[in-house]
Amino acid sequence: MTFLFFWTIKFQVFYVTLQFEISTLRLGNSEMTSVNEIRSSLREPLDQVNTLIGRSLHSANPLMNTVIESYLSHKGKQLRPMMVLLTARLLGEINGKAIAGAASIEILHNASLIHDDVVDNSNLRHGQPTISAVWDNHIAVLVGDFFVSTSLRLAMQTESFSVVETIASLGRLLSLGEMDQIYNARYHTLTEEAYFEIISHKTASLFISCVEMGCYCCGVKEGEKFEALREFARIFGLCFQIKDDIFDYFSDPAVGKPTGNDLREGKVTLPLLHALPLSEEMGELVRKEQLTDSEIATLIDFAKTNGGIEYAEATLASLHARARKVLDIFPDTPAREALLSLLAYIIERNY
Repeated sequence: MTFLFFWTIKFQVFYVTLQFEISTLRLGNSEMTSVNEIRSSLREPLDQVNTLIGRSLHSANPLMNTVIESYLSHKGKQLRPMMVLLTARLLGEINGKAIAGAASIEILHNASLIHDDVVDNSNLRHGQPTISAVWDNHIAVLVGDFFVSTSLRLAMQTESFSVVETIASLGRLLSLGEMDQIYNARYHTLTEEAYFEIISHKTASLFISCVEMGCYCCGVKEGEKFEALREFARIFGLCFQIKDDIFDYFSDPAVGKPTGNDLREGKVTLPLLHALPLSEEMGELVRKEQLTDSEIATLIDFAKTNGGIEYAEATLASLHARARKVLDIFPDTPAREALLSLLAYIIERNY
């Protein structure tokens, strides 16, 4: 009885926090500026980034060009280059180094997606056929490798050792994050601490690198503003991944993966991690080497019934409040508000 009472109280506390923070999110429209409006404010530098990406990825090989041109025709939201550019604008101005840095990090990000699709045997990403599905894994791996080397070449164009180091370190962290996830799935490391360590490496590290890139390209390498932006980006990345993980508990073809896909791959995310201490039976079930569709549905229902989704959303709300405070050291400028709007967007998005 005491055990159940503890978890009931914990849920109620987080639920109250959630209601408060969501109401804060919805007060006024200034922070909820749409991504399209932010992108419009960055139209010229983003066009320069995309032109540089296309030019840098062009080669003498017609097959490589065909594959890449098709891939680049679906650009996505481009949150990462936008973060590089907004950081540069917040600290001074968007210069040529920031353009090259934004292109470099966007190309490396896409390289990781291409390789992930091969590893996961994914046929679709956000409703579009993957390179591995259209061509084959061999070509997809080669294209991904070409992206990685191109990313490094663009980083070198900034003539900043710090920028090159950021790209090199990012590739390492992304790989370690995936390996951590595989290890935890294989050996059933079912703790929130392990979960946050994984998403810090595999997701938050990319956004941290974005603001580092923007800082370095403006000559900022240390100090209070540098650390504040890194912390904001870390929180941004955590929120991005938690929101993505919530999607896996609901059926939505727009997400590009079936419900419960994470559990099929042995990944136990925050909503279920929160609920697992309530049931030894569910804890034993999630440790099975191979789960059936029925067992996955049971675990999803268990997480949803026992407050897992509310807990994850309350965690998002708490992180959001922390991120707002982190940026308080900066003046109230359009660049600062745009960064906050991007964070609000990834928390409120439906896909």
